[in-house]
Amino acid sequence: MAEGIFAAEIVAECRRRGLLAGAYALRRPRGATFVRRLARDLSEQRKGPRVLVRRGLMLLRAEPTVLRRQTGLGAEAARGREVLRRVAGLLAGHPHHTDQSSNSSA
Repeated sequence: MAEGIFAAEIVAECRRRGLLAGAYALRRPRGATFVRRLARDLSEQRKGPRVLVRRGLMLLRAEPTVLRRQTGLGAEAARGREVLRRVAGLLAGHPHHTDQSSNSSA
């Protein structure tokens, strides 16, 4: 599993080697991402509020370009719930997957 803005860069090679079960780029509401990121950065006091707002607006405007780049590299754009559903389906069909809810500590 790979995660992050650069994860899409390994999609083609993983696919070529037969190692790819799925590749997804999260498609989120841009405004919600802006607010969530700004709240996190302000609470962590990463930089001054003006810098964080300017940076956040720049990232907000760049997000469609980032998503196009990731899908161009082979990732599929999908909402978070869809990605979770698909990954759960992959895990359910995996021979080494165990259902954690059926394991009990005695």
